Amino acid sequence: MRARPAPPAEVARLARAVLDLHGARGKHRESVHVRETFNGAVVWEGGVEVFDLDPPHPLTSRAYAWAHETDTGGRRFVVVLHVPPVISPLAAVQAAIVAELRNKRQA
Repeated sequence: MRARPAPPAEVARLARAVLDLHGARGKHRESVHVRETFNGAVVWEGGVEVFDLDPPHPLTSRAYAWAHETDTGGRRFVVVLHVPPVISPLAAVQAAIVAELRNKRQA
């Protein structure tokens, strides 16, 4: 399901995050609405921006990115590369949720 395109300034900030985190320039491809549920409850919902990487990253030519507010009121940028098993915006969100839970457990 396509999401409303993010504002140009937000897309630019996300493209910058792709470059900063993975060293590849991202060309915005599309916005996709993702809704992830667990046991019937929504655990994450929002727009995921899809970027084509040029030049490609050594592992892939696509990345998924979004931003969200942190518990402390800051802003966190998330970038996930399109590397199996991450082959869709939904899989990118799922991988980010799992990584965040693992990080919290190790802290």
